[in-house]
Amino acid sequence: MALGDLMASRLVHSSSSPSPSPSTAAPPAPLPNHHHNHVTDDLPVANGPEPRNGLEPAEVEKPASVAYPPQVVVLCEQRHEGIDEAAAAAAGPSTSGLVSKWRPKDRMKTGCVALVLCLNISVDPPDVIKISPCARMECWIDPFSMAPPKALENIGKTLHSQYERWQPKARYKLQLDPTVEEVKKLCNTCRKYARSERVLFHYNGHGVPKPTTNGEIWVFNKSYTQYIPLPITDLDSWLKTPSIYVFDCSAAGIIVKAFLERLDWSSSSSSSSQKDCILLAACEAHQTLPQSAEFPADVFTACLTTPIKMALHWFCKRSLLRGSMDRSLIDQIPGRQNDRKTLLGELNWIFTAITDTIAWNVLPHGLFQKLFRQDLLVASLFRNFLLAERIMRSANCSPISYPLLPPTHQHHMWDAWDMAAEICLSKLPQLIADPNAEFQPSPFFTEQLTAFEVWLDHGSQDKKPPEQLPIVLQVLLSQSHRFRALVLLGRFLDMGPWAVDLALSVGIFPYVLKLLQTSAMELRQILVFIWTKILSLDKSCQVDLVKDGGHTYFIRFLDSLDAYPEQRAMAAFVLAVIVDGHRTGQEACIHAGLIDVCLRHLQPENPHDAQTEPLLLQWLCLCLGKLWEDFAEAQSLGLQSNAPEILIYLLSEPQPEVQCLHISSVLSFASFTIYLLNIWYCQVRASAVFALGNLLDMGSTSSNGVDDDSDDDEKVKAEINVVRSLLQVSSDGSPLVRCEVAIALTRFALGHNKHLKSVAAEYWKPQTNSLLKSPPSLANISSPSNVYSPNNIRQGSSGLASHIGPVLRVGIDSSATGRDGRVSTSSPIATSSIMHGSPQSDDSSQHSDSGILLRENASNGGLSYTRSRPADSVIYSQYISTMCSVAKDPYPRIATIGRRALSLIGVEQVVMKNSRFNSGGAHQGETSAPPSNFGMARSSSWFDMNSGNFSIAFRTPPVSPPQHDYLTGLRRVCSMEFKPHPMNSPEGLADRLISAAAPSNAELSILPQSTIYNWSCGHFSRPLLSGSDDNEEAHARREEREQIALDCIAKCQRSSACKMTSQIASWDTRFDSGTKAALLLPFSPIVIAADENEQIRVWNYDDALPVNSFQNHKLSDRGLSKLLLINELDESLLLAASSDGNVRIWKNFTQKGGQKLVTAFSSVQGHRAAGRSIVIDWQQQSGCLYASGDMSSILVWDLDKEQLLSTIQSSGDSAISALSASQVRSGHLAAGFVDGSVRIFDVRSPDRLIYMARPHAPRTEKVVGIGFQPGFDPYKIVSASQAGDIQFLDVRRAAEPYLTIEAHRGSLTALAVHRHAPVVASGSAKQMIKVFSLEGEQLTIIRYQPSFMGQRIGSVNCLSFHPYKSLLAAGAGDNALVSIYAEENYK
Repeated sequence: MALGDLMASRLVHSSSSPSPSPSTAAPPAPLPNHHHNHVTDDLPVANGPEPRNGLEPAEVEKPASVAYPPQVVVLCEQRHEGIDEAAAAAAGPSTSGLVSKWRPKDRMKTGCVALVLCLNISVDPPDVIKISPCARMECWIDPFSMAPPKALENIGKTLHSQYERWQPKARYKLQLDPTVEEVKKLCNTCRKYARSERVLFHYNGHGVPKPTTNGEIWVFNKSYTQYIPLPITDLDSWLKTPSIYVFDCSAAGIIVKAFLERLDWSSSSSSSSQKDCILLAACEAHQTLPQSAEFPADVFTACLTTPIKMALHWFCKRSLLRGSMDRSLIDQIPGRQNDRKTLLGELNWIFTAITDTIAWNVLPHGLFQKLFRQDLLVASLFRNFLLAERIMRSANCSPISYPLLPPTHQHHMWDAWDMAAEICLSKLPQLIADPNAEFQPSPFFTEQLTAFEVWLDHGSQDKKPPEQLPIVLQVLLSQSHRFRALVLLGRFLDMGPWAVDLALSVGIFPYVLKLLQTSAMELRQILVFIWTKILSLDKSCQVDLVKDGGHTYFIRFLDSLDAYPEQRAMAAFVLAVIVDGHRTGQEACIHAGLIDVCLRHLQPENPHDAQTEPLLLQWLCLCLGKLWEDFAEAQSLGLQSNAPEILIYLLSEPQPEVQCLHISSVLSFASFTIYLLNIWYCQVRASAVFALGNLLDMGSTSSNGVDDDSDDDEKVKAEINVVRSLLQVSSDGSPLVRCEVAIALTRFALGHNKHLKSVAAEYWKPQTNSLLKSPPSLANISSPSNVYSPNNIRQGSSGLASHIGPVLRVGIDSSATGRDGRVSTSSPIATSSIMHGSPQSDDSSQHSDSGILLRENASNGGLSYTRSRPADSVIYSQYISTMCSVAKDPYPRIATIGRRALSLIGVEQVVMKNSRFNSGGAHQGETSAPPSNFGMARSSSWFDMNSGNFSIAFRTPPVSPPQHDYLTGLRRVCSMEFKPHPMNSPEGLADRLISAAAPSNAELSILPQSTIYNWSCGHFSRPLLSGSDDNEEAHARREEREQIALDCIAKCQRSSACKMTSQIASWDTRFDSGTKAALLLPFSPIVIAADENEQIRVWNYDDALPVNSFQNHKLSDRGLSKLLLINELDESLLLAASSDGNVRIWKNFTQKGGQKLVTAFSSVQGHRAAGRSIVIDWQQQSGCLYASGDMSSILVWDLDKEQLLSTIQSSGDSAISALSASQVRSGHLAAGFVDGSVRIFDVRSPDRLIYMARPHAPRTEKVVGIGFQPGFDPYKIVSASQAGDIQFLDVRRAAEPYLTIEAHRGSLTALAVHRHAPVVASGSAKQMIKVFSLEGEQLTIIRYQPSFMGQRIGSVNCLSFHPYKSLLAAGAGDNALVSIYAEENYK
């Protein structure tokens, strides 16, 4: 199986792709006896006459009795968990924490080896009695087969060669039967050569007595007539540290004990508290070395230096082959130990894998790292020490070590070694007899990989880790097994951070690093995946990758077109981590051409081609952003490569009005729906903004504090174009995008600080009286060509000044003001900026409770001003006006960033608590604060992000406020200082920021941190190759709810008359201003209510208990429009629409205090004149939110992509007063207008408008409520006007209604249409609710009853039916009651 197939089959269905859009998501399996109505399907309708108003005859079919449309699930991605900096930082790669502990602190090397042999051949020591036959062999040499001096020399040379096999680059020093002085000289020489490296001291004491109880070993005098004791303390003082000792003698445990006592004493003294000493001893203090002839005399040394030979000899005597096997053949095993394609090499390979596995599974990971990964020679000795323990324990001898190891001689992996040894021995005679015989590899590694695969199929973090992991590491050395091992390793790493930590701790890193030097095509994809998993958790590997040139491997892979887009996105991620905060990595990637590669793949070769995988686009942008971050050379190269234009393309908003007309003639509805999906996902837009923001130069601090006027004009021009594009997306529907825009614009504020301050100062100079007396014109602001429209920003917003006028004042700035106090016409700002645009006033802004305060430099009475480029001043004015809007963003963090940016350029909002202003005056029923209160207004500083109560006060009182009514709430402060602030600065924050000529370190430290990169990194740390169990649970919950819904729908449809006469619950919400909106949840006995002050309360009407209560927001400008439920069959979300057009969506709203903001945006983007009469509705099938108000258009939002999808012109001068989206036919919505007219739109139709009527004529009262009739017939609507009449229309017939109900006389306030039951309800201001059938029969009337047990209702503010049951919730406007009504037999 090809690797691409394996990876793609898992990745395509993984979380790497964004959530499916309405038309791409596979619909749920059809329910029994029900069919699905897809977005592009023709809908069944009732039989009737010829359709009119643009509906084709082909659409007329017989309606189905029951159907349930599939629903799209939106706003459930990881990004909707929040975009705070702390969470994003936790999601990104780390250089500390869990996975940083895998890397050895200090790599060690054994530089010198001292071999000391005290054999005194032919003379036995006095304390050892040897019985013949006994063990004689030393280094596999019989010392009695030759003359003693010759034997001693040969044994020494052989021991040297045996050690050299494990560490060929070390210096070796040999002393045979030495004296104390010779040992001292040897030790000093070795330490001199080794310097800070480790020294190995090997002592063979088979020809001397056992060590003394005082911790002394024995050597000889010069004449070999006496044994001379050598204290272990002297030996340690000569060799120093680091060192490793091997003691092969009887009672070697005595030496270990003496060493430990010395180490304990040393650690208690301050002089040598860090001793790095390792000990290996052949036996315990009370034991004697094995004397049996079946063992060599130096069995411990044989195990440490010739483990394969020793292991086979020992095994041969215990296996079934002992009778037929010639043991001499063991010495003739063909091959080399370092050649894995030979028998000897494969045996050594298997032995290494098994001993590594035993150690890794038994030892603590820290000890394993020290003994088996820090030093190659130490690692080899400890692997062989495990064999020595197994063999010598069979002879009742227990080798010991320091650090102490747990027993391993009975580990079950030794059985695997015995099997491999038996297979080897069975092949040996044939291979020796026929040297040309083909070598058959052992099945050991194949079987172990299979065992690892079985664990992967059933294992998890909660179970025991896979013991085969070290074997997988060894398998990577074999080309025949490498591919399978890498695939299995990738699956393991995908299980989570704990798996990556285990793999790194076992030593996987150098292996996968070296594999980047291979050119094997089949390994590229899985290697990229493995590195993605490693770097998603530990970015410190970036240094190793650049050092070894690994970055070029990923650049080549990114540039290849034969890989899947998801895999190339991983390569872009790896490169992004390589350059993240790593200047060497940035430079290396620039020289390797990474900028050109990324930009080339961001551009579609053919504009008509399907667009690239969003994940790849996202990471191409993020990679570029990290490459440019704080790196001027890279930023210059990016600007020269035309990067801004390429990235700006990703920010472009769709223009459906134009696109639909162009493509409708050649595309069917189905293909048009797919076309609409080719709008960039919000992750891509946010990443493009991140990249563009890092192209902006934040400037540098100069010694004289003066801006450099010799800046490159081309660079400034490019930066202005970038900022102009960012301003166009400052009202994006996604908080993720808007947050990045705000951060990028804050960077711009740092780089262009003095120009922005100067422009702000000039704009808010006192102007002529005639100009001041002209209040801002809301009529002009409300025109479609206002400052917030993308077209105006693109064209320079030339008419902005005439729309708004000067509304703010500042102190004197002599550099641009004439002596008479008027703005000098020679000032470039006065001539270009004021004439072509000025900051938007509060009157036209999204919120109307704030003024603007310009802070000045108290040191010189005016701003330090540098002459601004006239061509740039327009964009500076647009910047300031946009940031004023950003500072009021409905998402709290974005508003905080906006206030921070304004603070940097000396502009600060002033919140007036006791008044609200709109169109230059207070709202009806509210009073403006008197002038004397202006000095008490508190500052909404950028570091006060959560509360309206600000703690910072002024030291110097402000001057008197302006006298004009429309300037109320705006003021000027000349010389002001702040109290000490959290940054512990000795001076006021405002003064410090204003007086700085370039960004200081303190300013850079308060620059808000981007979250998109770290948040996006979190995607790769999650499992990518397997589905989540949460999806299965959600699917089961959805199926259960679907069945409940279908049962309730069937019951509703069978009900002949829903007489809701029984009041089952009455809830006093205790709202001060009455109930504005109410909502019944579909699958729990919960009702949600909200008031005009946007206090939201949740109540359980079965238990009559409160569930939760929270504030929709903390801004002072409040007013609620509607409550809606999103994803009602899944994890439901609560949409709260404010009357100013801001939409906030909450999750966990039924948990006490657990509510969490999912997203927030302005639904009337660019239409500030929509007023406070916003109407809104939600269509689950399409994932679209429709919004309108006092304007001539309807905005269509795609909540899946969090983007404005379309703007529908209403084809009329009247404002929209009611809006209803069809829950049956996707894309259909009905709108009621203030003039009493009704229109139906189809967003898929090129003409959009498909029906228009005036059912309420001749009366012209506004339409209060409108809705599609119950059931699954999409062509019948109900409309109710304020005059009290309810009209029933069939859009396939004439424009005249087929049924009229005179429900209330001039006092109708609310209309509710049940989704499935054949009833409608209306409410009036005269404390009355009526319920009608679809035939016009009045089923129920609920009046105000003053009696104690009566149904107390007030002026009806809102009515809401249960989605599936015959329940009606009514909210009163004057007594804050919410009443719930049901049929008599309701249970």
